[in-house]
Amino acid sequence: MSVSRRTLLMVVAGGALAGCGARAAGTGSASSSASAPAAAGPTSAPESTPDPTPEPAGRPPHEPTRAETVERYGALAPSEWGLDVSGVVTALPDGESAMALTFDACGGPGGNGYDADLIDFLRAHGVPATLFLNARWIDANPDEFERLAADPLFEIGNHGTAHRPLSVTGRSAYGIAGTGGVGEVYDEVAGNARKLTGLLGHPPRFFRSGTAHYDDVATRVVADLGQGVAGFTVNGDDGATYSAAEVRRQVSSAPPGAIVIGHMNHPGGGTAPGVAGAVPGLLAAGRGFVRLSDVL
Repeated sequence: MSVSRRTLLMVVAGGALAGCGARAAGTGSASSSASAPAAAGPTSAPESTPDPTPEPAGRPPHEPTRAETVERYGALAPSEWGLDVSGVVTALPDGESAMALTFDACGGPGGNGYDADLIDFLRAHGVPATLFLNARWIDANPDEFERLAADPLFEIGNHGTAHRPLSVTGRSAYGIAGTGGVGEVYDEVAGNARKLTGLLGHPPRFFRSGTAHYDDVATRVVADLGQGVAGFTVNGDDGATYSAAEVRRQVSSAPPGAIVIGHMNHPGGGTAPGVAGAVPGLLAAGRGFVRLSDVL
């Protein structure tokens, strides 16, 4: 990513991206690197951890097993941590004039709601979007999932099995404990990928972790599992905590080529009215909208 795009990410990420949780106090820069102090461990009790992902008989030949992944990466120490690390796509390709709206549905403690107003608005205006769905949200909303999956306006992305930051050392973000090793990284990504593959008939193209935080070893695991690692350029709703006016301001100011992150699991919040306030003006100005797979 160019220097200008990297600088933009750090500025517009804004406050805490709690990933469908409440705003976290005292959050600093949107991204940290190897120079940042190492986290001592989770800052709160982790969300429930699923059992290790079973090894199915019908595994595609290109997909590594959990054991192979642990053997390959288990001895590696990460050198980067945050929102913008190696392997994370934080903007559309250089020269792209459109922008990508992406919405997370976190599930579990992060919320199993469904923002029908947001989805209805996108449909009414023919605006495509990439929807990152967590396994628990899918289980809680089977009918809504089926309708979303059948709608060509949307593509479905992988938002993890238990909505955890993706770390091989257990680093946490916004009070949500990260995966505690390479095996747990594998489970977080592969568990929901297999669920989505069974439901959609094809594997998801993109993965976004809970809180959108990664380390640079974890992103290599995601790549080995055949998924692109999605970050963002503009934080559209700050973990579903922004008011409608703040969401409208953030989305309206997104530059060409931006990936905008928002949330679709908090109906009644500011996301839907804020997006509805921003999109007509962008369309009138000639801005296009794409799904991630349309240009990546």
